[in-house]
Amino acid sequence: MGYYPICVDMAGRPCLVVGGGPVAERKVAGLLEAGARLTVVSPAVTRRLDGWAGEGRIRWRRRGYVANDLVGQSLAFVATDDGAVNADVARDARRAGVLANVADDPPHCDFILPAVLRRGDLTVTVSTGGASPALSRAVRDELDAYLARENYAGLVGVAADARQALRAQGRSAPWERWRDALGAGLRGLVTAGRLDEARKRLREQLGV
Repeated sequence: MGYYPICVDMAGRPCLVVGGGPVAERKVAGLLEAGARLTVVSPAVTRRLDGWAGEGRIRWRRRGYVANDLVGQSLAFVATDDGAVNADVARDARRAGVLANVADDPPHCDFILPAVLRRGDLTVTVSTGGASPALSRAVRDELDAYLARENYAGLVGVAADARQALRAQGRSAPWERWRDALGAGLRGLVTAGRLDEARKRLREQLGV
């Protein structure tokens, strides 16, 4: 199966999570961070999920799943230990036109979740197409160690500043110029915390 990687704006998007255990909790945590509006369906939930429900951050329906739970939802995430329930949600979601992800069950997934690494606004994802999530996480951890050597969060900010300056002039720069400008010299300045100097240098190299 081929998957097309995309980044989706989740702010305010209604999403359904079926399940209330640790796996569901991890999915809810990531979705909350992205600003999604969440409904959790499960007879019982973890203490953390219960706390979020009490704070009004999520809506908790304290019962088993029914097909009507999918009404109005953009995406569905399934994380129960009942294979029959997982299959039911996946089937109902496809009938309703709602994309579904079923934890550790690629045949029932319309989309899969990659291993994610974040450095500020820099997001790196690793996927094996559902073949081996453990390998995805292992590669992510290797990249984490590599990216820790430099201040990539700061570098994103410096690059964003230069891009905004170019757009303000109605201009753009070819990829090759960006590649050369974002080289070791600029990264050294960012890692050393000399961000103003880095911004000036990048703008000069891009001709802003």
